[in-house]
Amino acid sequence: MTSNRPYLIRAVHEWISDNGMTPYLLVDASVPGVHVPPSAVKDGRVVLNVAARAVTQLELGNAMIHFMARFSGVSQSIDIPVAAVQAIYAQETGQGMMMPADAGATAAEQPAVSPEPEAPKKPSHLRVIK
Repeated sequence: MTSNRPYLIRAVHEWISDNGMTPYLLVDASVPGVHVPPSAVKDGRVVLNVAARAVTQLELGNAMIHFMARFSGVSQSIDIPVAAVQAIYAQETGQGMMMPADAGATAAEQPAVSPEPEAPKKPSHLRVIK
């Protein structure tokens, strides 16, 4: 059976957009095939606004996510393997979905999950949706 990850990403993106909110992707920038501006990467991850008003030519494909976006005023082509997406959520509320690991994906295709640091951090704005 194929991965459900691209279908979940498309469904949550549509749900967030239909409710007038701003969909954001949390992406593991260390996964091979991720092409984003290096200046946007922080701690090996990048958060991307994928709202219709922020990007053009958005393609939420089964293997890759592609769009054009402006970074520091310069339009750039962004490519993200679906396996690199760790979460999709609404910027305004934090509601969304963490992506489950694909049962059939190889280790190279799955996003790496870093262990939690021991020092306390401020709580995440993401919420678990059941």
